[in-house]
Amino acid sequence: MKLLHAIIGLVGVGSALAAPAVDTPTTKRASKFQFVGVNQAGAEFGNKDLPGTLGKQYTWPVRSTIDTLVSKGFNAFRIAFMMERLVPNKLNGALDATYSQALQDIVQYVTSKGAYAIIDPHNFGRYYDKIITDTDGFKTWWTTVAKPFAANDKVIFDTNNEYHDMDQSLVLRLNQAAIDGIRAAGATSQYIFVEGNSWSGAWTWSATNSNLKDLKDASDKIVYEMHQYLDADGSGTNETCVSRTIGAERLRDATAWLKSNGKKAVLGETAGGANAQCLAALTGMLGYMQQNSDVWTGWLWWAGGPWWADYMFSMEPPSGTAYTKVLPSLQPYI
Repeated sequence: MKLLHAIIGLVGVGSALAAPAVDTPTTKRASKFQFVGVNQAGAEFGNKDLPGTLGKQYTWPVRSTIDTLVSKGFNAFRIAFMMERLVPNKLNGALDATYSQALQDIVQYVTSKGAYAIIDPHNFGRYYDKIITDTDGFKTWWTTVAKPFAANDKVIFDTNNEYHDMDQSLVLRLNQAAIDGIRAAGATSQYIFVEGNSWSGAWTWSATNSNLKDLKDASDKIVYEMHQYLDADGSGTNETCVSRTIGAERLRDATAWLKSNGKKAVLGETAGGANAQCLAALTGMLGYMQQNSDVWTGWLWWAGGPWWADYMFSMEPPSGTAYTKVLPSLQPYI
């Protein structure tokens, strides 16, 4: 989701995350997707008010929400946060103890349920509102951040949310620096989701991000994270979808790119309105992805989180608009 959610202005105690005791989800999943989940927004809110105050500018996911969504079959939760709150002042600085512990605690809880926790610095390729150009500093930042999670195989690292309006060679170098930093932290077995320029859009991927095929990972666990909304400009700011077939149509070029380059992808953000046209577009898109599951590993809805109120895409139980009106149609793809 473009900047809408970032301008909206619970945790226990824990330690470095080894693989936790796992509660196996009891709901049998209908699809064969590896990852099916819901973005968890809140800790990245108030991004113009740093560091901000917990409960005023930002919040963390609610554990009962995780429980409910796991019971529905979801097995992946992308936890958004701000780079500046986790490692304040400079890229090569130290973790903020309180914010870091809060992130570790919710990750521990998610993975204890047998689900994947996706670590999502929701910064659009920026740090304190400036495009990140210090690739060495970005590598160091990622080494610092990844260390507490290095022993937990249910953690996935997302290099950065929605790079945009950046030099394409820089996006390649930042992604490679993140990969190298994560592996240097000893996190050698986890997946890494890499994102692209132009808001990581699937519909522009082959034209914009083709050089990302050159990324290297000694662990060979790169997954290309693309985002796709179905409104006219693809921003996810309108509950009207272009057509009943727009979902599958917007993934076709990216699917061809993945197949021709031998890569795999996840649709890290998608959503549509609670109306017949969007439901058709969404289910058509997910059906298309299932037909091409050799390259599409899964999808995540945008978004859950306790502060969405009447947000048109809210997947927050018990009364979020998407939770009550869209989820029943998506159940065969979970």
